[in-house]
Amino acid sequence: MTLDGASILVTGGTGSFGKRLLHRVLQASKPERLIVYSRDELKQFQLRQQFPVDRFPNLRMFIGDIRDRERLYRVMDGVDLVVHAAALKQVPTAELNPLEAIKTNILGAANLIDASIDRGVERVVALSTDKAANPVNLYGATKLCADKLFIAANATGLHKTRFSVVRYGNVVGSRGSVIPYFLAQRPTGRITITDERMTRFLMTLEQSTDFVLSCAGRMLGGELFIPKIPSARVADLARVIAPQCEREVIGIRPGEKLHETLVPADEAHLTIEFDDHFVIQPSHSFWNRKDFLDGRKGKPCPDGFSYASDTNPWKLTDEEIAGLVAQVEGDGESSLPTSSEPHFVVGG
Repeated sequence: MTLDGASILVTGGTGSFGKRLLHRVLQASKPERLIVYSRDELKQFQLRQQFPVDRFPNLRMFIGDIRDRERLYRVMDGVDLVVHAAALKQVPTAELNPLEAIKTNILGAANLIDASIDRGVERVVALSTDKAANPVNLYGATKLCADKLFIAANATGLHKTRFSVVRYGNVVGSRGSVIPYFLAQRPTGRITITDERMTRFLMTLEQSTDFVLSCAGRMLGGELFIPKIPSARVADLARVIAPQCEREVIGIRPGEKLHETLVPADEAHLTIEFDDHFVIQPSHSFWNRKDFLDGRKGKPCPDGFSYASDTNPWKLTDEEIAGLVAQVEGDGESSLPTSSEPHFVVGG
């Protein structure tokens, strides 16, 4: 699947992931339309300053909420690929405002599914989170429910739209993530951490966008894709970022886990391991496991296997953490893409 000539819709396109995805697509491809759908007019205004209309006439922006079915139906006319990144994502916020998270993360997902099917969209890739695996907080529970909606949408056999989900951990440098949080605290001489034992999966924005685009190319519809990514102790992040600062342990926030899981042991029997990622297959009868593995170099995971941040064999070293921190500190607005760069083939 090539993105040249395609019409692509990105929900939540003004967020950290969305902006990096836009840059990646415009840098490497020539889509007919690249549509940002989000509800923050200021962020859209700021985004247009980075991508002026005279240079990027194929970049379109629409104000709208995924809770609004009619608006979704309008903006999805002629769309080939949807990358669904819009969500309410802050764990404490969702704990205090559960119904709002449900409206956006679950009912919004249902709206998107209906609009995609009725408008004849070819492929939909929905972004999920490690917090959806064995969730203990409201945010994770809403994302698990959304994941189930997207996977089950493939089961009817009455439409051509394919739906798949990408699940990954914390994105380094995204708004609200731990490294920018510690960097902001560093000048105060005091760093607050929730628990010395806490671990998290980490990946860069570039890794997340490229992985999502590659999954959009290889998806059959029904898969839950999980990248192989490193883990780190949050205390080690604090130590590398601010070695001279006092560290105060403030306790786990509402809805937080000590460790995150990307592949729960309960789903090991459905999981296939590849060189750089895992796929959790759906348990629905529409899925043909033999066809999925035909020509693919994957192997079933053993019973009881789990992929968790505390037992992950790939741990970041201090030097690697320092490199990520330096990247976040030096990451201003990305330079504008040029048309001379190679075209990007989804799934390549």
